[in-house]
Amino acid sequence: MSERDGIFAGDDPFVIARRWLDEAELTEPNDPNAIALSTVDADGMPNVRMVLLKDIGADHFTFYTNYESAKGQELAGAGKAAFVMHWKSLRRQIRVRGHVSKLDGPEADTYFASRSLNSRLGAWASRQSQPLGSRAELMAEVARQTARHGTNPPRPPYWGGFTIHPVEIEFWADGSFRLHDRFRWRKAAAGAVWDVTRLSP
Repeated sequence: MSERDGIFAGDDPFVIARRWLDEAELTEPNDPNAIALSTVDADGMPNVRMVLLKDIGADHFTFYTNYESAKGQELAGAGKAAFVMHWKSLRRQIRVRGHVSKLDGPEADTYFASRSLNSRLGAWASRQSQPLGSRAELMAEVARQTARHGTNPPRPPYWGGFTIHPVEIEFWADGSFRLHDRFRWRKAAAGAVWDVTRLSP
């Protein structure tokens, strides 16, 4: 763990991740909490898309989605995922790999209620990842759901959170002449002590 000073300093990777995200919120022009989430389907074919990270907890990362979407089904099927957060303004990134579990209860209800009304109605209207005939068809469904739910739609039963409990977190910072700084935090199992290793760039 030598040399881990400055932006890499600390004994808790989740504290470091929150600190980096806080810094990115001051410099990134759009969505500093965007992550590229990677999953695999039933055949092992990889898939990746951008989603918004909503919380860095004491031992996990949380985002929300439609459980019936491609990513929702792949997450439920594999129980594992990976993501990367990349900030061009800071020239840093965080890579995470770990086990996935659903967050489908009061916490998900609270977050859903905090979203804009249009986003909540959109969650009801969109059959995410399914074929769509036209934009007009989608907007007609939004109108139907608006008439049905009004101004306070509840959280759909197929919409909620996922948490990733990491077994590996890597912090990367750009270095001159592509001699980057990389530190990998890894644990053998839940509850185990993190092992921290400097990696070659």
